[in-house]
Amino acid sequence: MFLDSSDWQGKIYVGGSWVAGSGGARDVVEPATGQALGRVGIAGPDDVARAAESAAQAQRAWAATPHTERAAVLRRAGALWAQHADDVAWWNIREVGAVPGMAGFAVHVAEQECYEASGLPGRPYGELLPSEQPRLSMARREPVGVVGVISPFNVPIILGIRSVAPALALGNAVVLKPDPRTAVTGGVTMARIFEEAGLPAGLLQVLPGGADVGEAIVTHPLIRVISFTGSTAAGRRVGELAGKHLKRAHLELGGNSALIVLDDADVDEAVNLAAWGGFFHQGQICMTTGRHLVHESIYDDFVERLAAKAAKLPVGDPARDQVALGPVIDAGQRDKIHALVEASTAAGARLAAGGTYEDLFYGATVLADATPETPAFAQEIFGPVAPVARFAGTDDAARLAADSEYGLSLGIVTRDVMRGLALAERLPTGIVHINDQTVNDEANAPFGGVAASGTGSRFGGAGANVDAFTETRWVTVRGQAPTYPF
Repeated sequence: MFLDSSDWQGKIYVGGSWVAGSGGARDVVEPATGQALGRVGIAGPDDVARAAESAAQAQRAWAATPHTERAAVLRRAGALWAQHADDVAWWNIREVGAVPGMAGFAVHVAEQECYEASGLPGRPYGELLPSEQPRLSMARREPVGVVGVISPFNVPIILGIRSVAPALALGNAVVLKPDPRTAVTGGVTMARIFEEAGLPAGLLQVLPGGADVGEAIVTHPLIRVISFTGSTAAGRRVGELAGKHLKRAHLELGGNSALIVLDDADVDEAVNLAAWGGFFHQGQICMTTGRHLVHESIYDDFVERLAAKAAKLPVGDPARDQVALGPVIDAGQRDKIHALVEASTAAGARLAAGGTYEDLFYGATVLADATPETPAFAQEIFGPVAPVARFAGTDDAARLAADSEYGLSLGIVTRDVMRGLALAERLPTGIVHINDQTVNDEANAPFGGVAASGTGSRFGGAGANVDAFTETRWVTVRGQAPTYPF
């Protein structure tokens, strides 16, 4: 199988070779069973310097490579994701705890991200500018050089490839730091895909590691742009450090997205959307529906049906059983989820379903009678918990939905589409879906949040990717040098 080779076991990927990392190695632990699936290398800060230098050296020749050759590498990478889909999905299920549908979707998005990126090298890379001087004046888009990509554990394939693929396509090199807990899916897989696709050595470095490695990536002078996906707290530190070192940082952070169910909604349809948005991938998605706002006229019916649905959703090992929910990533995450549920019920929320766990398997949970003061309603849970609050009218719904530091995704359920759009215009989010839940992603669509959810749409779509991973340079050309007074 594609990832069965022992070459990467206990190693990091630097300069096109698998080598020992200065941080040693750690087991790849399957959250569903606690079983060790293999070992990955762990980088240290010293490895970042070595990787950045290798990347910078390789990048110059890559940027000068004809655009057709760069595009061909990305197309081959896209085909390889499809070719090795079963193997990659198997690792995604076991290492991340993803159910098969989620694992397959992640591989599909990776394939599409590479195909979308393959169109970037052939795009016009500048524009002609009028000039008052007798010269040709132009603005050119040029690669930034080396891009640092820091990706999290929850959806490691998508949240890495959406930066890695366009950055490489536009002539950059990449230093990728996947979360050590999911370093095979989020790092080893990408190294193997691009190696097989013919990417020249040194253009992709893979350094699983901790916060010290992340800090070294942000501060190293050869790494000029940072693409970070993770928690808002960590993102604030990355942004502050990047600003100190005068670097651009593209930050895709947390969320506490609202699903607003208006009074004219079909309750069964709304419950189906709410369950998917709240419980898919154990709620471990930045776009997860974290706040369910339901009109008072249908509130009790909605809660009853959502609780009944949650109680029936099977939870278990996605590698061995047909389940709707797999395990959460580790005990720390499970305990955080449960603490929020307990604090919420202590604060007056009613436990309508769930609220229990076994090992790392947390059952789909519904908290009724939530208010803005309910801990699970006010905070990002990152678990399969659906707090449900009632509202009296559209103004009330808008007020509740806007009462959050986050601004990532928004869902509105209504039979009157124009009414939904009018409500959406009152709420600042980077993404909005009318008559759908909050968890959606496509490779060609701009993705990002505002406020505490990040620095805007920095991923997806050619325009956003070009802005993210190139610099603009002013260039003029004269046929004859001008004469100046002195």
